[in-house]
Amino acid sequence: MRILLTGASGFVGRHALTSLSAAGAEVHAVSRQRQSPGPSVRWYLADLLKPGIPAAIVDEVRPDGVLHLAWTVEHGVFWTDPANLEWSAATISLAAASARAGVKRFVGVGTCYEYEWPDDAPCDERATPLAAHTLYDTSKDACRRIMEARFAGTETSFAWARLFFLYGPAEGPNRLVSSIARNLAAGKSAACSRGRAVRDFMDVRDAGAALAAIALADVEGAINVGTGQGYPVSAVASSLGELAGRPDLVRIGDLPDRIGEPPFIVASVERLNREVGFETSRSLKEGLADALAFWNAQIENGRSL
Repeated sequence: MRILLTGASGFVGRHALTSLSAAGAEVHAVSRQRQSPGPSVRWYLADLLKPGIPAAIVDEVRPDGVLHLAWTVEHGVFWTDPANLEWSAATISLAAASARAGVKRFVGVGTCYEYEWPDDAPCDERATPLAAHTLYDTSKDACRRIMEARFAGTETSFAWARLFFLYGPAEGPNRLVSSIARNLAAGKSAACSRGRAVRDFMDVRDAGAALAAIALADVEGAINVGTGQGYPVSAVASSLGELAGRPDLVRIGDLPDRIGEPPFIVASVERLNREVGFETSRSLKEGLADALAFWNAQIENGRSL
């Protein structure tokens, strides 16, 4: 199966690429940065925000399927970034070009922030209401609705993968797991809030594999990409301290709690497990250990991201 993968060099995309290639897909990967050629992938240097580029890429590749990950993702910025609107337009253009070209499968990537989160129950794709919170999730959901309508009645099967809380090696240094792991690797104290919020943390390598499985499946509609397990933020921070052998450096409660923080955001993964046939392969402890090992190596080699 020939797959067009956007955002292929990003935090999630690189792992989706690896899993697609391992599954035997012919991967045509798009990035705004030049990449080294590989035996199982053909790279395209392109900026999908430029008018006409999404259609040109589809026309050149003539893919059987599209897995579209590219979006604005700068930590702390993407929630309100005006570029969300530009990416919405580019995404719709890519979908329209795919429909015209007769692409058989299109998978877009959304966010768990599209949900109106229950206080103590998992987010279910078919039962949990949706709600607008920020420009980011509003733009994502608007794209989903438009593409769902565009692909209706065509030969293109459409799925929408909602990502939950990803972490892992090479994660941006200011996110929760990476910031704590980086400080611990450097022998510094790692401040945290009281960490009472419960979240569904998924290793990015499993997320990439899940997205690849969805792209190669025929399951339609929204599909949660998470583990189905919820852990308090404080438990994740404490686990990192234990793994580093320095629990004393983890300072629970040193940072203020976020006002209005949702108490519980966890995925229902019945569709992912039963319909797609995918289950995570790493425990939280295993994933955190790998994330910590990554930052230990970075510090030892005098590097940081």
